[in-house]
Amino acid sequence: MDDDLVFKALADPTRRLLLDLLFERNGRTLTELESAVEMTRFGVMKHLRVLADAGLVVTRRSGREKLHFLNPVPIRLIHDRWIDKYTAGPASMLAGLKKALEEPDDRES
Repeated sequence: MDDDLVFKALADPTRRLLLDLLFERNGRTLTELESAVEMTRFGVMKHLRVLADAGLVVTRRSGREKLHFLNPVPIRLIHDRWIDKYTAGPASMLAGLKKALEEPDDRES
């Protein structure tokens, strides 16, 4: 898996919306996805190609239709490699301390 391709794919809000739509209901056609975004069919196809190149979307033919499915594995690998290690231990403790220090103090009122 190429992390750069996944990050590039996730950087665009339209692609994230397409992933959210597939998360809600997997196996959508291009027509269904196109109707959910304000974009041309060609534009949606370009976004789906970027998502497929990153391994986030896989397609399967069903008769005359081409169905698109979410592949959550690359996102999970990104999470495990880049996010999970920063949420455990010292980073988590510092984030909690930052939040506590930034909360308004009711005693000063």
